[in-house]
Amino acid sequence: MDITRRHFGFGLAAFGLTACSSTVPSGSGPSGATGLPADLRPAPNTGYDAWVAAFRIRAEARGISQSTLRAAFRGAGYLPGVVKRDRNQTEFKRTLEDYLSIAVSDERLSKGRAAFARHQSTLRALERAYGVDAEIICAIWGLESFYGERRGNVPVISATSTLAYDGRRGAFFEKQLIAALKILQNGDTTPARMTGSWAGAMGHTQFIPTSYQAFAVDFTGDGRRDIWSEDPSDALASTAAYLQRNGWTRGQKWGGEAGAPGTPAGRTLQPQAGGPKFLVTGNFNAIKRYNNSDSYAIGVGHLADRIAGGGPLRASFPPDRYGLTKDDRILLQKRLTAKGFDTGGADGVLGPKSRAAISGFQSSRGLPATGDPSQALLSSLR
Repeated sequence: MDITRRHFGFGLAAFGLTACSSTVPSGSGPSGATGLPADLRPAPNTGYDAWVAAFRIRAEARGISQSTLRAAFRGAGYLPGVVKRDRNQTEFKRTLEDYLSIAVSDERLSKGRAAFARHQSTLRALERAYGVDAEIICAIWGLESFYGERRGNVPVISATSTLAYDGRRGAFFEKQLIAALKILQNGDTTPARMTGSWAGAMGHTQFIPTSYQAFAVDFTGDGRRDIWSEDPSDALASTAAYLQRNGWTRGQKWGGEAGAPGTPAGRTLQPQAGGPKFLVTGNFNAIKRYNNSDSYAIGVGHLADRIAGGGPLRASFPPDRYGLTKDDRILLQKRLTAKGFDTGGADGVLGPKSRAAISGFQSSRGLPATGDPSQALLSSLR
């Protein structure tokens, strides 16, 4: 993954922010982090304290003032839950069908069209200024923080210092911590407002501190590059600037489904065997500079097209390895829920909650609790 924006394996951290990560909804700030789990609040750790004392000397040598350090570390501390999440990131690969089921869900689409309508003047102004399609900017916002609803309220200084001290990626996170301190020293925000994901990605479109330094924009003209504000203007502008400086070509589509009206010429991709094919242009690669994943870039592009009024994909996906189509999986989830085994929704994506529901049903019938779906299981739920 391209470390110019984020080095952590969020994958769909975009996706992660809304579906499978431990990022928590945006709140009022770290001191008011009452919505945080207990393990994401400072805990005593003498090793961390000693590391911070030594780090302060290194930070001063890098131009960070004592007053900035005092303000930044006042109330900061070791967050055991950050280390736990960093070490327990599950490596898995979703199918493109599952990815798009969440990335371009009905809820994300409806909220995206509403968000676009509310902020259309800003998004169109950014399109004119940077050449990046307004819908693409909006789609990235939707994938990264659900249009600002899930920006995260973990204190960035605590998170990055904890990960720097932990040492697994110590050099990288110390670099992020220094960058975060420079942001504070510059006056763009305050320690209380500098919050984000457990790994330090910040604001509406989840910039890590070094990427903020390189690409953040003061679009509102108030003297601060404020990606944390309830007003998303600076964050959206920063995303447009990021894409522009990473190869976005004005007036060129990202691509589209092969054979669909309006899809430009480009190289062919078929991320899931037997599924839809896509033609993609150089702007697809620019989106991948934001998150180096074909699924992510297709998710952004397709969500943008849907926000603009386009329809769903025309080609279908093949049955999964259990022989179930998406419609089958949705029906399975509905039937399980009707029998009292909560799947957490019926979107056709069989995540941990759906598998727990399957296991619960299997146990109730005296069957091995494998958690695996099947056509036989679906039939038995009638």
